[in-house]
Amino acid sequence: MDPILYISIAGIGVCLFLLLGGGVKAFRWTGGIFVRLIIGALALFFLNAFGSAVGYHLPINAFTVMVSGLLGIPGVVMLVAVDLFILM
Repeated sequence: MDPILYISIAGIGVCLFLLLGGGVKAFRWTGGIFVRLIIGALALFFLNAFGSAVGYHLPINAFTVMVSGLLGIPGVVMLVAVDLFILM
């Protein structure tokens, strides 16, 4: 799907949330999760950037971003371990 469609759906969701009376606490919660997912995606990007020197690549998709974002560094280590020991 087109990225414009994703942004439009997110914008409509935020507007509906504001109109229906969502609290500040819910925005803080969803914002925190969104920030963690972005940090997880950046961690995977830097892992791939530095891993290219030794020939290592971990795909960046929705599942890996969620695992690395929500679990942090232990999640990235787990993804690398699963990739090296189970999938290879």
